[in-house]
Amino acid sequence: MAVQAWVIDDMSKQAVRLAAVGDLHVKKTSAGQLAPLFASVNDRADVLLLCGDLTDYGLPEETQILVKELKSVVRIPIVAVLGNHDFESGQPQEVCRALTEAGVHMLDGEAIEIAGIGFAGVKGFPGGFGRGTLGPWGEPGVKAFVKEAVDEAMKLESALARLRTAQRVAVLHYSPIRATVEGEPLEIFPYLGTSRLEEPLNRYPVNVVFHGHAHHGSLEGRTARGTPVFNVAMPLLMSSFPGKPPFRVFELPLTEIPPTEIAERVPDPARALENG
Repeated sequence: MAVQAWVIDDMSKQAVRLAAVGDLHVKKTSAGQLAPLFASVNDRADVLLLCGDLTDYGLPEETQILVKELKSVVRIPIVAVLGNHDFESGQPQEVCRALTEAGVHMLDGEAIEIAGIGFAGVKGFPGGFGRGTLGPWGEPGVKAFVKEAVDEAMKLESALARLRTAQRVAVLHYSPIRATVEGEPLEIFPYLGTSRLEEPLNRYPVNVVFHGHAHHGSLEGRTARGTPVFNVAMPLLMSSFPGKPPFRVFELPLTEIPPTEIAERVPDPARALENG
């Protein structure tokens, strides 16, 4: 599958600003609540990234409210992945269809290029981190669970492999590292992500990774190769930056230096601006 390419209005920019947030959890009662929170996003960013759990139960009614809220205020390109909540009602295809028809670039193992930056996205899956990563051994149910995590990691790898841009961004729902789920109860760490998602990120380096899901986790961490990973779950952002718009803005320079070299030269390839 070819990588889609899109441009933004001002191609003279030296950097692209990314606004990132996950876990909107739009409900049937959310009409009129989201639009005011995103009213300033067009002035603050060039691309909006939505990191899953866009709806609360994955219902068509919730999706239509989300679409209406986004269309009423957001004028910049939107890139999104689904989260586990978007699957709850067994209608993830309907959620994707409605958002796609509204102009949102939904990624599920696909890649897209916007303003010279490549984006690869996938929901991801749980499974644990490091030595605690669940292995495919024993009962069929365990093997099926691990296979789902492996399949998601393979979809991410396939998307990353298709990107040919100097700057690359990974958009996930589940975390690929343990550091950004720190702060959650230890017992649920295995359900918040898996190191299997980190493996393709190490094979196909990116400049920055965004995810959600861990509402009470930590704001940032790094992969084993030093790639910055940011947890942008809305509840975490709202508690960490009270009074600010519920998204974080990152500035990604438009440079020809590849991600592997940027990680060596610059401590933070994607610079986090003041939240909102």
